[in-house]
Amino acid sequence: MTGPLWTAAELRDATGGTLAGEPVITGVAIDSRSVQPGDLFVALRDVRDGHDFVPAAFANGAAAALVDREVEGAPLLQVADTLAGLTALGAAGRARGTARLAAITGSVGKTTTKDMLRHGLSAFGATHAAVASYNNHWGLPLTLARMPRDAAYGVLEIGMNHRGEIAPLARLARPHVVVITQIGAAHIGHLGSLDDIAAEKADILEGLSEGGTAVLPRDNPFFAPIAERAEAAGFTVIGFGEHSQAEARLVSAECGPLSSTAQITLHGQPLTLSISAPGRHLVVNALAALAAGTALGVDAPRFVEALASFRPGAGRGARVPFAVPGGEALLLDESYNGQPPAMRAALAVLGSQQGGRRIAVLGDMRELGDFGPALHEGLLPDVVGNADLVFCCGPLMRRLYDALPAGLRGAHTETSEELAPLVRKAVQAGDIVLVKGSLGTRMAAVVGALKSQGAH
Repeated sequence: MTGPLWTAAELRDATGGTLAGEPVITGVAIDSRSVQPGDLFVALRDVRDGHDFVPAAFANGAAAALVDREVEGAPLLQVADTLAGLTALGAAGRARGTARLAAITGSVGKTTTKDMLRHGLSAFGATHAAVASYNNHWGLPLTLARMPRDAAYGVLEIGMNHRGEIAPLARLARPHVVVITQIGAAHIGHLGSLDDIAAEKADILEGLSEGGTAVLPRDNPFFAPIAERAEAAGFTVIGFGEHSQAEARLVSAECGPLSSTAQITLHGQPLTLSISAPGRHLVVNALAALAAGTALGVDAPRFVEALASFRPGAGRGARVPFAVPGGEALLLDESYNGQPPAMRAALAVLGSQQGGRRIAVLGDMRELGDFGPALHEGLLPDVVGNADLVFCCGPLMRRLYDALPAGLRGAHTETSEELAPLVRKAVQAGDIVLVKGSLGTRMAAVVGALKSQGAH
């Protein structure tokens, strides 16, 4: 990025707020602990009121703070409501830029597909993308507010927990390409049915720019109605998957313990896709990213070449060797999230590993409502077929644990904090350990216990 991210005049114009002085803003932050010199600190209200941390933000080098009440420190950008102010700043960031934008939603695979698309597009120009899973009512405007004015590409993520959340975010983003990775039972406890989940995901079309492209999962039973909705609005549809009519088609895949290679076709053009990570689900994510990248105008073979060096991040399949008595074990860190399709995919990766025992450490899958017990018990064939030893935590995973053959049972506890030392004690040299569960189950506690033994 050349020049400031925001000038004082731009801050006033974007938010309608008052600001004394002429601070130059080089970044935007919502956590006072992560503030860098030159940042605008946005005092949001969540579990804690961000206004309480404005002095700490200035102590860490903030150039200004976005506030809606009087606090200590200066300069202050005063607005009526800080979340509305951040949203307005995000809208201004979107309006001033010339970047080609893609927005991604889906029941599983959003963040990994976003990271793959960012990775591939970076070979063609400056690419801005959401960090972590910043995909909600504050995460999306924050990502847009942080977008450098000279970015060539932008990759956004849009999530939801309840009906009616995706459409306003999509209209704020106004992407040129949208991607729906998959439609499944994630958050079904809040939405009530797969039909309602599909309708909510399809609302990402509400923000798609004129002449835009929708990249949709061709193998999903909801493909046809969503494609019809997109085409009726004048959008181009690209289906991805194994379906014979998919424009981005997976012909075959070989997924080893360390990497995956696939034969694909894109609009009839044969290509070989390789990624440095195991798992058929990652190949499908890469196929969606490729379809989106080419819809943004980049060269397909060069994008495929760039994807060869992609590796999943922490909590999303990262492979972490760690020391144990007598040698080394391998952690498959899937601790960030867990929903039924993703859980099955991760167990399949565990089953493909070679070496010592394959250990599955599984936490509750949240937000499944009345469907939760059956969906947890339904994992039994996948667990039995891919794991040699199983540890579980949470009341829902108790149902799965009790259904396991006695020889597979390691331990069950109510919390991940209780489970972590039991797993750590059980792991031996050569073992491969998968850790996965919904974020609220705090499976990162198990990851931390294992890595503390000496990751390298």
